[in-house]
Amino acid sequence: MNTSLPTATLGTTGFDVTRVGLGAFAIGGSKWSYGWGAQDDNDSVRTILAAVDRGINWVDTAAVYGRGHSEAVVGEALRQLPEAERPLVFSKGGLVWSDDDALETGERKVGAPSSLRAEVDASLRRLGVESIDLYQMHWPAEDGTPLEEYWATLVDLKAAGKLRAIGLSNHNVDELARAEQIGHVDSLQPPFSAIYRDAAADVIPWCAANGTGVIVYSPMQSGLLTGSFSPERAAALPSNDWRARHPDFQGEGLTRNLTVAAAMTTVAEARGISTAEVAIAWVLGFEGVTAAIVGARRPAQIDGWSGAGSVTLTTDEYEQITRAIDSTSAGSGPSAPLAYLG
Repeated sequence: MNTSLPTATLGTTGFDVTRVGLGAFAIGGSKWSYGWGAQDDNDSVRTILAAVDRGINWVDTAAVYGRGHSEAVVGEALRQLPEAERPLVFSKGGLVWSDDDALETGERKVGAPSSLRAEVDASLRRLGVESIDLYQMHWPAEDGTPLEEYWATLVDLKAAGKLRAIGLSNHNVDELARAEQIGHVDSLQPPFSAIYRDAAADVIPWCAANGTGVIVYSPMQSGLLTGSFSPERAAALPSNDWRARHPDFQGEGLTRNLTVAAAMTTVAEARGISTAEVAIAWVLGFEGVTAAIVGARRPAQIDGWSGAGSVTLTTDEYEQITRAIDSTSAGSGPSAPLAYLG
């Protein structure tokens, strides 16, 4: 087992997490509204075990990924590991479904305390653990439950020992501040990449000022910034892959995004590393970012990004990528950390 990967402390949790962690979004399979297409569960388990073997010490999943399936697969992988070698497990709730819901109807954003408590119990069963290391509210609720009410529920579940740490995902600065008045927000999980950069202008600085860890998701923007994506690959995405329906993977949006990826590939080739590692290192260079979630569906994919936590981009490299971002007007938000923008 590799134990040499760089780590950082996640806020005030005391968890020293590797700067890259395994995301279990895609291994949920196709049976939910944002599925990535068919996925072999044996491949998924092998991927989780390979990530642990390479020194990655946390896995991020959610109840909604595959409508429970991702958590169940993570649980199966945990059972195949000695307890001392098990990674930290992070999950999320607040997106619910019923067995007769069609995939196209999506999942509902619910914050009712009774629903959250039932969700946590269901996640504990699927994962096969007595407590979840970090549990996050996936999105602001849309069922009329005030943030203060659903956050207080998570604070209570942490006090009861079912959750070791609690956080928010996809919440803004005002929501973070309101939650902090009730109980400390241990972590935030925002989207953040060279294409979607808004988090660097508001929520990440708030977290840095308030002792809240930040684990960003989609640093490679769902595959666009891996260096292996192309118009042909986008056109060939199956209908049960959500990316086939998204404007980032079509027309002018795809062209803009691949221009940014090409600049990262230029940097990567000069450094002798992968484009994926450059994309991840780009987000890790921002003050306040603790770690990044990176997905994989097969063990071999991990080798393409597991070293990203050891990569620090130079001013010149950030400038090369910034020029590509500026030339396309891709996304919004800072195009590099402030220290590099001067």
